Amino acid sequence: MKKESRKKKIDPITLEVIRNALYSVSDEMSAALIRTAYSTNIKDRRDCSCAIYLTSGEVVAQSEIGTPLHLGVMPAVVDTVLKRFPPETMDPGDDIIMNETYPAGPGHLNDVTLVSPVFYKKKAVALVANQAHHVDVGGYAPGSMPFGVTETFQEGLQIPPVKIVKRDVIDEEIAALISDNVRTKTEFRGDLLAQVASNNVGERRFLELLTKYGEETVLLYLREIMNYSERRMRDGIRRIPDGTYGFEDYMEGDSFTEDLIKIKVRVEVKGDEVLADFTGSSPQVQGPLNCRKASTAACVYYVLKCIVDPGIPPNSGAYRPIHVIAPEGSILDSQYPHSTVHSNIITTHRIVDALMGAFLEAVPERVMAAHHGTQNLLNIGGTNPRTKRLYNYIETYGGGQGAFHCQDGMDGVHSHMTNTRNAPVEVIEATYPLRVERYGLVADSEGPGKFRGGVGMQREFTFLAPESTITVSSDRNKIHPWGVFGGKEAANAKCLFFEEGQETRFPSKITRKVKQGDRFRTATSGGGGWGNPLERDAEKVRWDVLEGLVSVERARTEYGVGIDPDSFEIDREETEKRRSQKTI
Repeated sequence: MKKESRKKKIDPITLEVIRNALYSVSDEMSAALIRTAYSTNIKDRRDCSCAIYLTSGEVVAQSEIGTPLHLGVMPAVVDTVLKRFPPETMDPGDDIIMNETYPAGPGHLNDVTLVSPVFYKKKAVALVANQAHHVDVGGYAPGSMPFGVTETFQEGLQIPPVKIVKRDVIDEEIAALISDNVRTKTEFRGDLLAQVASNNVGERRFLELLTKYGEETVLLYLREIMNYSERRMRDGIRRIPDGTYGFEDYMEGDSFTEDLIKIKVRVEVKGDEVLADFTGSSPQVQGPLNCRKASTAACVYYVLKCIVDPGIPPNSGAYRPIHVIAPEGSILDSQYPHSTVHSNIITTHRIVDALMGAFLEAVPERVMAAHHGTQNLLNIGGTNPRTKRLYNYIETYGGGQGAFHCQDGMDGVHSHMTNTRNAPVEVIEATYPLRVERYGLVADSEGPGKFRGGVGMQREFTFLAPESTITVSSDRNKIHPWGVFGGKEAANAKCLFFEEGQETRFPSKITRKVKQGDRFRTATSGGGGWGNPLERDAEKVRWDVLEGLVSVERARTEYGVGIDPDSFEIDREETEKRRSQKTI
């Protein structure tokens, strides 16, 4: 008599224990990568992310430390790796490196991914992976993120999936081939070894789980964790009113022209599924703002998770009810070999604002006004006169977060698709031939509202090397971050250049030479406001004035609050008079 097969019962306590263990593993991977990295961009700014995958390519756990964009595009990278190296072709101790944007890689070549198999009883049972932004991968300009390029070949060295570590031994020939094609060889080597160390930690910790619970139990619960996320996502989508919602927003040229570039989205909510259709967005452009579909999808996944339930465990299961249409040949699914290097910096942020605008009609209490709208990249490279070596400084600057229905936006912070830190002044001046002249928040840059948007931030440098190359990648220099429900738009971003005592306004997208003694200042935009500014709590306005975020004059003209410039006390009579007018 044949025994009836029975499905193993899922124990909710074991499910939670294993789920939290997986996220602890990915977080420990990130900690190892940050601690052992060489470049300021990773060890200080934390421009890296880690995750765990099934051998089928499905992501099951992602690190808390990391950027939503990295974590959103890594599944596509892992899929590309698996097509070149199926699990049966991998060996214990292998590490596969890749950075190619086409056919389905990261948003730009700097984001180098390392994928490693986890072997248990002579079989690959899972994968660990990390993605880190290397400061230089060759190409047209220092930092490998130039404007003035039209093809991916000009952006830097393309690394197809290749085993750079074979059975725990680095292939020095491949490593030399890569390092000889980048400007910052020491940083490349140090960060690569940090990525290897990170995956080693992930492998070791995952093996401990397998040893404790057994392969069958662990793999069963990994799949159940994804099913659990899917159930929570579907349940959350059901709470959004069925309907079709649309919005469009614009980017300000691609460096070759100043023509506006449209991001248009139509969101259809039906039952427990969502379709985001970007038909009608601009065609792919000549400059490097083009997105690949994986990056576009990552933005949709991020927004839905935020709107539906930020606590949903992020994995492939959560994304099953979400569908994305990005027409081939459009700005949101460009075709080989169009340049893409600044899609991460600008385009993905505009996608998020467009999605937020679409969902305003459906669930306004779960979204926000427009944020600063770009990562505000600054890349400076050349020869360091102190060390006689090539250097590259890279940093992205946060700005004002958009206001919510119940609270102000944060000040000077990265929002949405990035989650990196700013480098300390001391680290910058000790590492690079740069002197920081100013660093702080930008007063009066917020979008006024009952709840105000966040204010932008600024940093000013003096160049100390005889000659350097600077790349500026910004947006929202002309089109203001929008406010909602009576909230006002925020101030624009601006880039100022000082040469021989003359101040000029830099374009928002440029790569050019600078010389010793020149100065550059970048100031990011604020976030849009929410609700009528005249309804803002007068005491909050006073506090913003005390903090130097809002001027006395702006408090009066935008919020209708009179404040004595000497005592900083509220002039109740003037405030009542101004606010009784209802509009200013």
